[in-house]
Amino acid sequence: MTLHAQSAAPTLHTIEADLPAGTVLHLWLKARTSGEEARLFVTLDRSDVADPSTRRSEEFAFFAVTLAAGGRTVLAYDAATTALSIAYAFQPETVLGEGIHVLHHDARTAPPQTPAGYHFRPPFGWMNDPNGFGRFGGNAHLFYQHYPHGLRWNTMHWGHAVSKDLIRWTHLPMFLFPADHLTESDDGRGGAFSGSAIPVSGLEGEEIRVFYTEHVRDRQPEEQIQLSAVSRDGIVAGSSEIVLPLRPDGLNLTVDFRDPYVFKGPDGLWKMLLGSRDRTGGVVLLYQTADPQGADGWTFLGIVHREDGFGMTAAECPCMVPLGGKVDDPNTRWALIFGLLTSRDAATGRRNLTSVTVGRFDGRRFEPEFEQELDFGSDAYAFQAFVDGDEPVGIAWLANWTDFSRKDDFPTAMTLPRRVLLDGDAVLTPPVAAAESLRQTLLDDTVLAAGERVALGNGAVEILLDLSAAGAAFDLVFDHPDVTLGVRLDGEGLAIVFDDGTGKVPPRYLASGARPSELRIFLDAGSIEVFADNGRWTGTKRIPGFSAARSAVLTGDIAAARIWQLKL
Repeated sequence: MTLHAQSAAPTLHTIEADLPAGTVLHLWLKARTSGEEARLFVTLDRSDVADPSTRRSEEFAFFAVTLAAGGRTVLAYDAATTALSIAYAFQPETVLGEGIHVLHHDARTAPPQTPAGYHFRPPFGWMNDPNGFGRFGGNAHLFYQHYPHGLRWNTMHWGHAVSKDLIRWTHLPMFLFPADHLTESDDGRGGAFSGSAIPVSGLEGEEIRVFYTEHVRDRQPEEQIQLSAVSRDGIVAGSSEIVLPLRPDGLNLTVDFRDPYVFKGPDGLWKMLLGSRDRTGGVVLLYQTADPQGADGWTFLGIVHREDGFGMTAAECPCMVPLGGKVDDPNTRWALIFGLLTSRDAATGRRNLTSVTVGRFDGRRFEPEFEQELDFGSDAYAFQAFVDGDEPVGIAWLANWTDFSRKDDFPTAMTLPRRVLLDGDAVLTPPVAAAESLRQTLLDDTVLAAGERVALGNGAVEILLDLSAAGAAFDLVFDHPDVTLGVRLDGEGLAIVFDDGTGKVPPRYLASGARPSELRIFLDAGSIEVFADNGRWTGTKRIPGFSAARSAVLTGDIAAARIWQLKL
């Protein structure tokens, strides 16, 4: 494919590409001014293919165009009357391997320029929670909360990507769209909120059934209801149907009723978790169905877990996975993971924490045994996991709602995918094994350990530290152009040192009492992730902006230190 963009006249914009027959174009356009007509001409070898047009002036209208023949294709529009947000092309038969080809995105939807970055980012627009994380047909699928027309939260769609190794991702077409009435304005009224995905049997093999919350602000009697849709091709979702129209009666629940997570229980039945809130705090609701397709028959079993710690309101984005055993083994313990919306740790000032509770689950009741915080950095939110082969893996939004502002662009990423392991009475979340394949060049294995400054190249690095003894104090300081940044271990525990220089007192990103022996520290444009003792203590912090850390200095009693340059 070759692509050219030019302006043939002061306001006439054209995009040219050589596209094969059968190519599908996805386009979003709107009128610049109310009452005007927005129009885009699609021609193929001087023959008109389509003429998408709309008089909508508040939110972009979506069009799909299929090219019956191949060749030089031109998209032309008058920029004085028409705004084109997104245009991409794909071949349905090969898109799972080749992905989409972005022909155009508006300047305000552009992803950050991070040529050395290795974290997942959308090809354009806003992203938050991971959704429907799972493996289908041999590919890992990552769906995510997405607004394609800006870098700020708005009416939610589901974006989509696939991977073989959970590290290298191929962007796919938009998977799930909000209801039509929600795309008639750009005031962020709601949309297709978070959810999950399961494999189901179809006429032509395995299909993907997704579950999600439709949110419509001020709708009566429910702002939030649960819908389901099936994708037969693994590329786009079909029409949606309501599966849970109402909250359960008699529980004094708030309007919070969202984020359906569907999984196979120990009794072989599909289970669904939902996050909500009552007068005492956050609650996780449990449903089940005997329908092998998960399409209907969902019945409410009860509140499976309560949590009121740290002043939280609703439980968000719950998920549950078996640890270290088979699903149907009664000795297998289960991890229940969810976000504590609006929570605040008074000791550190961190907000919106994520909890993991381990216990026994028989399909109807969950008996907690212990709980811990999932991430001491607190920028690994909406964590979602699935069993990949014989062990769970999960991924999270590398951000926190505390830092979000509706007035500012807020580009974000996903965390590195992480294994979910049980070690005695502790949950470990180390990066997946494929993260080691990012290592390209060994930058240093002597200088940092000797206490001298080491240049970090393009700033995309992994640092491995072996301490002289468990809990041995050290101080790793990075030279970063925008923020104060480092990693420290002392008598209080393990900390990510961070200050954005705004004058506000930052939270303390501290794993209190941690005494690790070894650490893996991942730096990338816009983030730092710390994994200590195979993820026994894991900390994640988003860094505003996308400048690279330039160098590092280490002091302390260190047995060994290595630095790897990373690259996708």
